[in-house]
Amino acid sequence: MRDEDAKAAARLSIAPMMDWTDRHCRYLHRLMTSQALLYTEMVTAPALVRGDARHLLRFDPAEHPVAVQLGGSDPAELAKATAMCCDAGYDEVNLNVGCPSDRVQSGSFGAVLMEQPALVADCVAAMGAAANVEVTVKCRIGVDDQDPATVLPGFLETVSAAGVTRFTIHARKAWLKGLSPKENRDIPPLDYDLVHQMKRDFPHLHISLNGGIATLQQARAALDAGLDGVMIGRAAYHTPCDLLLEADQVIFDRPGARTAEEVVAAMRPYIAAHLAEGGRLHNVTRHMLGLFAGRPGARGWRRTLSEGAHGAGAGLEVLDQALAAISPSTPVLKQA
Repeated sequence: MRDEDAKAAARLSIAPMMDWTDRHCRYLHRLMTSQALLYTEMVTAPALVRGDARHLLRFDPAEHPVAVQLGGSDPAELAKATAMCCDAGYDEVNLNVGCPSDRVQSGSFGAVLMEQPALVADCVAAMGAAANVEVTVKCRIGVDDQDPATVLPGFLETVSAAGVTRFTIHARKAWLKGLSPKENRDIPPLDYDLVHQMKRDFPHLHISLNGGIATLQQARAALDAGLDGVMIGRAAYHTPCDLLLEADQVIFDRPGARTAEEVVAAMRPYIAAHLAEGGRLHNVTRHMLGLFAGRPGARGWRRTLSEGAHGAGAGLEVLDQALAAISPSTPVLKQA
């Protein structure tokens, strides 16, 4: 059942983003969309297998459907990490073949694996043998001087032969030499046409488009044009209400959920539990800064949370003070 849930949810997914899509962020996003597929930050297989970093796999059951993204290039190690992820209860295990950071390159995984499709096939075959959920791949259209029109179809053919049927394609090259990870998110040109062509060439594969999608209308247009899914990254993080509060209705044809104020109210018990465990307010509220983007008082909301949530002992009163900048006369249900 988890495979079916994740595949249906992949019609819209929130990208794995380092330092952003941790468990607190995902809980917040789930309050805003009941349908979209959520992804963890990338977790490296060595950290799980050799570093015993099982805490990185912690998540709240409310996050389902939720996928974990692994980084690695050793098939045996990835198989062990995949088994750990399945034991933790994730709905999907995704292999990162797209991240261009120096740290990832030095570990011989991420986007550099676009140059080694046979190794990727070995990795996903081993992962699939160890998994009780679907193994998927997130990749680029190519790296450096590769010709995407040649490289990408060959990559999909090789990796899908090893058992992967679901791919998320970031429609940009990754330049491993000369561009920073930040520049790699914006400078290489997008090639949506190539991703659409891959869906036509490989109709049996589930293909999601990633890169540059900033509105639900763009996402819906890509779906209506024949793609199986759309993955949204930074826009979903920085302006979550614009993307996620209407996602269930626009993308999944389901009723919408909460208002931004109701999301804040629903976060209160979660934050209270986090504080009771010894956590810091900032751990959670740093993901909430964009909730009121574009609305009167948004600057005050961000400033109050940014300045007040770091202090030792900062609690829910800081959240209330920040919310007062947005809607001082609107009563908000407070949950213990």
